Amino acid sequence: MTAARVSDLYRTAFVTGASTGLGRAFAEMLLADGVRVWGTARETGRLAALAALPGFTPVALDLRDGARAEAVFLAAAEAAGGFDLVINNAGYGAFGDFAATDFAVWQEQLEVMLINTARLAHAALRGLRARPTGRPGGALVNISSLAAEFPLPFQSAYNMAKAGLTALNESLMIELAGTDHVILDVRPGDYRTDFEGSVRRPPGAASPRLERAWAAFGRMMRSGPAPAQAAAALRRALLRHRSGTVRIGRTFQAVVAPLLARLGSLRLRRRIQAGYFDVA
Repeated sequence: MTAARVSDLYRTAFVTGASTGLGRAFAEMLLADGVRVWGTARETGRLAALAALPGFTPVALDLRDGARAEAVFLAAAEAAGGFDLVINNAGYGAFGDFAATDFAVWQEQLEVMLINTARLAHAALRGLRARPTGRPGGALVNISSLAAEFPLPFQSAYNMAKAGLTALNESLMIELAGTDHVILDVRPGDYRTDFEGSVRRPPGAASPRLERAWAAFGRMMRSGPAPAQAAAALRRALLRHRSGTVRIGRTFQAVVAPLLARLGSLRLRRRIQAGYFDVA
């Protein structure tokens, strides 16, 4: 199936974490293609720039409360007449030594980014399957990360959450095989967003290795591609209207590293990761 604009396939979209970074770029891309977008942030004031654009509706949603987040989503879906496209993008980072950091930090991140995101995916998929006949199948896009394949040092819960989302995506692709519904497992690398600025660094024991990894992480984020590149890649995937994995980012992260991982051993992959973050 081919389409000239995303709105030829998806008329309405729900995008979490739309106030900054990749989420904002996704929302702007969809709006430019004629899609009506409901975008979320914990506070709607952070969505003021998008709210000024035609077709955008701001939604206050906090993933720390899964039941409340689901209720907010369902209310927005009712107001929209159902969503054709749902993009689960919201998330955050927590950086620290796993054992030296209070486990409550990791537990909260897993609940927000895996459990409560999966809860929204569950509600979204039920809505997509209940859409009227005669329209193209809907799409569920869960933003995972290349960290699902190449874990980031000192960001253990982030890695677990993203690997879990990727596993969910793979499961749903199998379950929905033969239908017209689309599941996209989008795995971004580093982009020039404020992600590193929002990463939480809870109190814990510091070490030279931890600080070197933090410095390398910051350098990679600041030197990455612009979020608009990720939005363009997602647009191409949506227009193909086909389930699959979408790796996006700089060439080494999105193309070369996965190829090396497939051809090499797990030991080689770990050595590459350690060298990449200066913790070898």
